[in-house]
Amino acid sequence: MSEAVVEILRYHNYQVDPVYDGADALAYARSETYDGIILDIMMPKRSGLEVLEQLRREGCRTPVLLLTARSEVEDRVRGLDLGADDYLPKPFPMQELMARIRAMLRRRESYAPTVLTFGDVALSPHDFTLRCGDEAMALPKLEYQMMEVLLCNQGLYLSTEDLLVKVWGYNTDAELGAVWVYLSYLRKRLAALGSRVEIRARRGVGYTLVFRP
Repeated sequence: MSEAVVEILRYHNYQVDPVYDGADALAYARSETYDGIILDIMMPKRSGLEVLEQLRREGCRTPVLLLTARSEVEDRVRGLDLGADDYLPKPFPMQELMARIRAMLRRRESYAPTVLTFGDVALSPHDFTLRCGDEAMALPKLEYQMMEVLLCNQGLYLSTEDLLVKVWGYNTDAELGAVWVYLSYLRKRLAALGSRVEIRARRGVGYTLVFRP
């Protein structure tokens, strides 16, 4: 993954210093002035969270984008609390990575994680709340992840299998029925908020978000 990220960044004319463990990441960040830093949480020697915490403790304000496992909401929360500017769950499309980097560098002084919106709802990564107008509710971990996936794939139908992998991961023991259960939970949340956003099912195709005018 590191090689792919470096290749795409250099293709887009960024200068990149790749490192392969947390100790080197910390040393490079201390010795050079960078416009931005990408940290994978899962690194040998020192984790991305440990590197981030140390850099912020030392006064480094360079924007940091964390790469996280899709299933680990706790890591995202801790990363944001430690001073990360944004996070991107794996696996991710390279075009989304580039968009996050451009936005982060464009607004270095006031950058904040992206709030996902659709219709009359907004999903906040700061406090994991789903909002509609003046109403808001905090979502449990799996409901948040399910809503996040649907919002990141607006206009696309995702199959039950797609949702299972994107929310629970490739090696999950969860069954397809879990997807239907959490979609049902989200439908109830949207209704309780008074939202006109619905989760639409198309037989044999999958699920997507629609907004009733």
